[in-house]
Amino acid sequence: MNRYEFLKSIGFKGAALMAVMTSCVSEEDTFVEAAVYDPNKKTITGTGNSINVSTTELLAIKNQLLNLKLSDATNASLMKIGGYIRKSNIVVAQVSENSFAAVTQLCTHEPKKDVIFNKNEFYCTAHGARFTIQGKGLNDTGRKGIQAYKVYTDGISIVVTA
Repeated sequence: MNRYEFLKSIGFKGAALMAVMTSCVSEEDTFVEAAVYDPNKKTITGTGNSINVSTTELLAIKNQLLNLKLSDATNASLMKIGGYIRKSNIVVAQVSENSFAAVTQLCTHEPKKDVIFNKNEFYCTAHGARFTIQGKGLNDTGRKGIQAYKVYTDGISIVVTA
């Protein structure tokens, strides 16, 4: 049982679960490899497995942290490369054509909700910490890395999971 499953089993949910998950980050938990969607093959790569994605499979994903409709006006910025949104303490960005990445909005340098997507990396506007789309630190301030999430899409919706 991983930390996420344990915390859910003792009753943590929603924002409280996210707060606990991001407040007690250990060195081995600082980042995970982000998933990238390939629209030509309709597969997800970057998680060690290729997963065929259909709308039915997307809806069946358990432990969804976010489920975003790309057609929703509040998610319009995700329709262009470099566009991002911040929702439920998660930053979701379109990193290349039809490819998305997601990380926690809370910087590991200090727990401030100042992480954004800037060009081709995640960036903390409070202290200048920089992170790859997989969550690895790119400078001294970001050396601890940041929690990255798996991202799935069927081209209509985006689902973010732990």
